[in-house]
Amino acid sequence: MKQNKINIITLGCSKNTVDSERLMRQLNANNIELVDSSDDADSIVINTCGFIDAAKEESINTILQAVELKKKGKIKKVVVAGCLSERYMDDLTKEIPEVDKYFGTEDYEGVVKEFGGSLKYELLGERIISTPNHYAYLKISEGCDNPCSFCAIPLMRGGHKSKPIDELLIEAKNLAGNGTKELIIIGQDTTDYGKDIYNKRNLAELLNKLSDINGIEWIKLLYAYPSHFPDDVIETIAENPKVCKYLDMPLQHISDEVLRSMRRGISSRRTKELLYKIKERIPGITLRTTFIVGYPNETEKEFQELCDFVRNIEFDRMGVFNYSIEETTPSFILGDPFSQNEKEARKAELMKIQSEISLKKNENLIGQKLKVIIDDIEDRHYIARSEREVPEVDGEIIVNPNGQYLIRGNFYEVDIYDCNEYDLFGEHSVNGGKTK
Repeated sequence: MKQNKINIITLGCSKNTVDSERLMRQLNANNIELVDSSDDADSIVINTCGFIDAAKEESINTILQAVELKKKGKIKKVVVAGCLSERYMDDLTKEIPEVDKYFGTEDYEGVVKEFGGSLKYELLGERIISTPNHYAYLKISEGCDNPCSFCAIPLMRGGHKSKPIDELLIEAKNLAGNGTKELIIIGQDTTDYGKDIYNKRNLAELLNKLSDINGIEWIKLLYAYPSHFPDDVIETIAENPKVCKYLDMPLQHISDEVLRSMRRGISSRRTKELLYKIKERIPGITLRTTFIVGYPNETEKEFQELCDFVRNIEFDRMGVFNYSIEETTPSFILGDPFSQNEKEARKAELMKIQSEISLKKNENLIGQKLKVIIDDIEDRHYIARSEREVPEVDGEIIVNPNGQYLIRGNFYEVDIYDCNEYDLFGEHSVNGGKTK
């Protein structure tokens, strides 16, 4: 029987990326061929995102495009999995019946069986990395216990479930053995790690044990929830040389009125105290956050409070999302009073403030020497990152190789000579050379 050639399309966040990588390993173990393009495929598997309206729209459009290929006879099967499918399976089945099968999140067994394979339990945790080998995401938990009023993630991913430390260490050692030098720690809420299986939040212990793995040079922490941020994690970031002085902490807002309605479990005062403590204990830390604008009870006063907060704290990195009303979430009853234009205007105003801050911070780096890792080559220049950036969401460092051949995945020193609002421009430091 002819084996399927499967193209897996991954939408949404890095957590979905890890899910697809685990699925790819299972399909590969069943001798099912994976291809990079739908043009070469017999079947398409779409790992969907259902977080906000824009993500849902992208997922639906991708499904419809695949269905169209099936109608034209270019592929024979369309399978849909992931968050959107988990949450809206009944509706999708009715509205887009041309899809051969819908699966929820993490149903690797179901997808593999759909293509005539069987789940290889001994390979659970193994992945085929879709990122460049030198960096990989490490998902330490699934689901979320936080009651945020606007968020549908618990509906799609369930409650918080930590992955045992020993399993994560095996996974990380496998990654390191395949050339991974940078681990990017992810989860719906990474600061809750361990509470369900160890009766304590022991993220710091996990970070320290991961840093002992040979080959791992950088560890970066994403998706840290502010209301229960463990104090020992601050010490770990400050003292462990392999844990980068980088922290992603989505705050969503700063107004007490909005935070209460959002059910964030933290006040404006406590948020500021935490940020000041982190900055004091970890000098030079790169802080990244995200905010939501256009939340139903965000008046002009609350929005200007948010703008002032961003000006005063001066985050290194910031993302802004428009509020997206989600049925069956607590905030749904508040309605969606702001027009899309009003939300976009607030988003643009906040991002303008951040772009000025980012430019100033980048200008302060001119003349400095940074350790970078090479991600790619583009137009005779190299694309790199320092410990201050994570892939895809942050800016880049465009490196002039200075006549040298640089190797992707290796560390080098570069001299920063120019910048714009979000990117840096550097020249390979011949005297510094390759650092590792």
